[in-house]
Amino acid sequence: MKFDLHTHHERCGHADGMIEAYIQSAIQGGLQAIGISDHSPYFGSEEDQPFPNIAMAKSAFPGYIEEVLRLKEKYSGQIEVLLGVESDFFPDYADVYRNYYANIPFDYIIGSVHHVGGISIFNKKRFTKLNDEQKFEAKRDYYDLIRQSALSGMFDVMAHIDAMKAYYPPFSDIPAHQEIDATLRTIAECGVSVEINTSGKMKDVGGWYPSDDILERACHFGVNVTFGSDAHTPTRVGDDWELVRTRLKEIGFKQWVFYRSRRPVIVPL
Repeated sequence: MKFDLHTHHERCGHADGMIEAYIQSAIQGGLQAIGISDHSPYFGSEEDQPFPNIAMAKSAFPGYIEEVLRLKEKYSGQIEVLLGVESDFFPDYADVYRNYYANIPFDYIIGSVHHVGGISIFNKKRFTKLNDEQKFEAKRDYYDLIRQSALSGMFDVMAHIDAMKAYYPPFSDIPAHQEIDATLRTIAECGVSVEINTSGKMKDVGGWYPSDDILERACHFGVNVTFGSDAHTPTRVGDDWELVRTRLKEIGFKQWVFYRSRRPVIVPL
């Protein structure tokens, strides 16, 4: 069974195309399930859309839910459309986000950490003036936030868990195995999965998230895995799915999962 849980569309302000175009691309690509998971609004502000090129407006959120549910019915029998969302994790506002999501019939929620110490993980200059100790501290804090995300109980999937390497490939060489292992143990204990996200190939690092080294550790700790293209254009839906499947089998994984009504569905590799 071929699926993709991580896709965006134009509401977030930095993706192309409407939801239906991603669904149609998935059908053309032979997928049996397509997850729609655009960036949630920023609920930590009274403003409707404080970050218009990053996340959708709060006022757009009900329409997003309604559209996905409508398309789920429209395409029933052709492809399974899954209602998801990619939600940033901000510890100070976790309960605010939790309350917003409480009565929405999500199939899954992806948890993401995009900011560490108030700076975007994709900021190309964030490591420029840091010494080795400060680089380690940034990496430690990143994995601590991912660990907190898993413990929050809000999420089914943790997104791109080494995406801090996107525009700084040496990030992978910063020694922090204990922090990564502690995070993977927590993810496994919480029953949350890790996505293999193929959008890293579009960044300076030129590869998937997470690295093979982290996937090998995840396999050792019994972490479930899933697939997400993180498509911001319809043509990337399902990108590298077969390559990822092959690599996971080589590493030692026997299965991966997608989600329906917040419950994992096991798919043999």
